[in-house]
Amino acid sequence: MHQRVDLHTHSTASDGTFTPAELMRAAKEAGLAAIALTDHDTFEGLPEARAEALKLDLDLVPGCELSLDYSGLPTHLLALFVDERPGHVTAELTRVRTARAKRNETMLEKLRAVGVNLRREDVERHAAGVVGRPHMAQAMLEAGVVRSFEEAFSRFLGAGGLAYVPKAKLTPTEAIRAIHADGGLAVLAHPYLLSQQPRQIGAMLEELAGLGLDGVEVYYTEHSDKYTELIARLADELGLLASGGSDFHGSVKSGVALGRGRGGLFVPGELLDRMRETLAARAAAPARTAL
Repeated sequence: MHQRVDLHTHSTASDGTFTPAELMRAAKEAGLAAIALTDHDTFEGLPEARAEALKLDLDLVPGCELSLDYSGLPTHLLALFVDERPGHVTAELTRVRTARAKRNETMLEKLRAVGVNLRREDVERHAAGVVGRPHMAQAMLEAGVVRSFEEAFSRFLGAGGLAYVPKAKLTPTEAIRAIHADGGLAVLAHPYLLSQQPRQIGAMLEELAGLGLDGVEVYYTEHSDKYTELIARLADELGLLASGGSDFHGSVKSGVALGRGRGGLFVPGELLDRMRETLAARAAAPARTAL
């Protein structure tokens, strides 16, 4: 029987509802052979996750999910096999976080201007790591301003909302270069959000591959069988590694199970083996050249 892995998950270090340790225990209970912790724009959950994974004899792949500025589209890049040690990715994230802290203050000011008086501490109380819009939505729910997350985003926090402010993001080139400099793999997450049209997504993947993209999320919770086949074919044609994950967030993304998505997701462990082989070959290449 093939081993099951999940290479795209989130914890309370960003916008998930499971602590990093709880996530590791849930992965073990789900029968996963390996899990990647890929919180949004932060590595803060990795030390706790690593300690728990060690206790459980669970294979933890370090990483994070970077938000990119690419053609105005919701583009996310998984930085796999990169961790919290000071490096190029952490330096880029520090720069981006500074800009986002200013964004949060601006959004709170805009909320106050329309009569929603949230304080910074009201929002931070709901965040174990990076503070963002989901935590503002939780504070609004708690204050009785809205009745649901959906209402918070549609009326106030989402694009076009009364308090919306665009998020500071990295370019694909900046992100890929930083990931490679830290010895990691750059993997495009949930490509269906970019396009579901074969020709268009093919052109995008070709462009990103030209910038150094290493892989693409072939297996994903929201991908249909037909779309999975399309992305698998494009990855093969472009020489990209196949990856996959549930994008598990806990209770804030209902119906999505760790390692299984909405029930039909299966990410084979062989994909992780190929990633490690690629990294090993890349690390050995300079030594071979020197000979």
